Amino acid sequence: MFIEAALIGVLCYLGALSSPWLFGLTGGWYLITRPLVSGMLVGLILGDIKTGIMIGVAVQAVYIAMVTPGGSMPADLNFVAFPAIALGILSGKGPEVAVALAATIGIAGTILFNAMMVLNSFWNHRADTALERGDERGIYLNSAIWPQVTNFLLRFVPTFIAVYFGAQYISEFMDSLPKVVLSIMNVLGGILPAVGIAILLKQIIKNYTMLIYFLVGFVCIVFLKLNMVALVIVGALLALIHYNYKPEAPQAAPSAPVADDEDEF
Repeated sequence: MFIEAALIGVLCYLGALSSPWLFGLTGGWYLITRPLVSGMLVGLILGDIKTGIMIGVAVQAVYIAMVTPGGSMPADLNFVAFPAIALGILSGKGPEVAVALAATIGIAGTILFNAMMVLNSFWNHRADTALERGDERGIYLNSAIWPQVTNFLLRFVPTFIAVYFGAQYISEFMDSLPKVVLSIMNVLGGILPAVGIAILLKQIIKNYTMLIYFLVGFVCIVFLKLNMVALVIVGALLALIHYNYKPEAPQAAPSAPVADDEDEF
């Protein structure tokens, strides 16, 4: 597991919020750190792409509405996307248990993220001191090199340790848990994706009558057993009907022309 753990650790660093190497946030935070993508990558590394994608889909649903304004995060999605999904695959207990593990590790990951922010303040202070001295090399080291070294260590090392050593014990540990604990994790893992979807709907739906479209999609999937292609066609039809037949906003009545002073005379 040495090579596998090292590769997942490198991906965890490349997908971090402060890593610039994959076109900044575009290729890192907003691409490979999405659980749907990282699940496939981690599954490819661990030799189980199908399970990786299934777990990635389930975890993605939990965090689908998460936003990070100003770098403030309720959970560290980077640790969710890589060590948590890797441990979920290695546990062999299915997506529900993996979702519960991801939620726990994601909250714990905010501690390391905040620690990195504190250390970056230290490097920033050193860069200011170097600027006052006119030390160009010190400015470069403290603003570009040392913050990235800190970021790498805080991402790679915990991920490598979790995957390398967790691979030996995670399956036995999960098997040793009482059935009631596993049942609770399964229930919570099934609820959390619904919570993520509910938060997303709360953000994007301005009028509660629009929930009927979501319920139509739910009926199509659960009761009519439609696949995703058929559901997209139904959704496109509903969108076309809504666009063509929605009531138009009333136009304001034209105001009466104002008479000029010359017209009065």
